Amino acid sequence: MITKPLILITNDDSIHAPGLRKLITSVEGLGRILVMAPNKPQSGQGHALTVEEPLRIYLQRSDDDYTEYACSGTPADCIKMATQQILERKPDLILSGVNHGANTSVNAIYSGTIAAVIEGCMMGIPAIGFSLNDNGWKADLSHIGDYIRQITENVIADGLPDYVCLNVNFPAKNAEPIRGIRVCHQGLGEWSEDFEKRIDPQGRDYYWIKGVYKYNDPRPDTDIIAIRENYVSIVPTMFDWTAKNMVEPFKKRFQNV
Repeated sequence: MITKPLILITNDDSIHAPGLRKLITSVEGLGRILVMAPNKPQSGQGHALTVEEPLRIYLQRSDDDYTEYACSGTPADCIKMATQQILERKPDLILSGVNHGANTSVNAIYSGTIAAVIEGCMMGIPAIGFSLNDNGWKADLSHIGDYIRQITENVIADGLPDYVCLNVNFPAKNAEPIRGIRVCHQGLGEWSEDFEKRIDPQGRDYYWIKGVYKYNDPRPDTDIIAIRENYVSIVPTMFDWTAKNMVEPFKKRFQNV
């Protein structure tokens, strides 16, 4: 008896997001699907966990090969709840997205979409995060479905190395077709924040954060450049933050003091 792959799907834009629906329909038929997604937007939450209030889950739909829950927590909470409370076994694959907005460069660090992927990666589960370089809720998603399915089928067939996950970004829909896929480095950049100060009706200060992204990476093979040139970017990503090329130099620097 052939066991169908068990696929866990989440996002950070909420259970209601069009990007999530696009991801689900793009991988229909590839296995049994469990969706566990936040019941409200969780963008920018990174790898946050809910620790000061209870988590609640709400069954939305249940069919033979498809089950869907909304969760009151973050994307990382969703992965933990699904794997530890709902599923009878470890999923074969975790998919997250499709995020409304690119998760290229340092954006991946802040992203709840990518945090869910990293959470799965830490559990030894192959995981892929998908994002679109268009923040609009009504963004055109028509050009990405075939690529989602192609990349997903590839990972189901051949797996991923231990503790390596994929951060996939799509260019926004434009007049030209996507030119293909590039495997890239994560670009170097930074957000320059500004805080708009306002006064509430009680006379108290409050602030809205704003920011401008600054890209300062001279390398030609980054995810930012790939998206600008109308390619799908794939960045192999790890949760191990060790600067491996610095271990031996720092041994000499500190261990011999």
